[in-house]
Amino acid sequence: MKSIFFAIAVVMLTSCGPSLRYYTKEINDSYGWTPEQLQKVQFYLSEDIILYRNATNGEGYVEEGKIRSVNGHKSEEIIIKQGTKGVFLFSPKDNQYAISFDENDNSKYLVFGPSPKVRDRYVLLAKEWSNRNGKVTYGEEVYSTPATSAFAYLMVDYKSQDKVSRSRTVAGGRRVSK
Repeated sequence: MKSIFFAIAVVMLTSCGPSLRYYTKEINDSYGWTPEQLQKVQFYLSEDIILYRNATNGEGYVEEGKIRSVNGHKSEEIIIKQGTKGVFLFSPKDNQYAISFDENDNSKYLVFGPSPKVRDRYVLLAKEWSNRNGKVTYGEEVYSTPATSAFAYLMVDYKSQDKVSRSRTVAGGRRVSK
């Protein structure tokens, strides 16, 4: 009996959550949203994105009471976790979206666009990809990102509702004329 209640609870909880789907060029083209409409779409991140850069030279630095050093350089790392919500800011080019995951700073955004290599899903775009790393601008700084970040896709809560338009007429009948 407990297992039946548990199964019902799981079904109810999962049916209330978002129905996430990869955002693709097909979705983009079929709806043809304006920038104003896109600003109302809640985007999500499919995978973690890690950004890092060497901030300053030096022996090390103190963080949370611990001395930190990366090859004698202070290293800055930003992690944007899977499932993080993002908003559309603008389109730098056709079919490219500047998406911000930072709640306080619109200058901190990443650019996504469709990739034919992964069924036209919107993927993280970098200025360049080489030697297992990409270069992206985030805020005022250029960061490196591992090649695994290239597999971070935009997702949307997509609930397809089949709307069928029906026209119904009831024939009144017809009598034979005399």
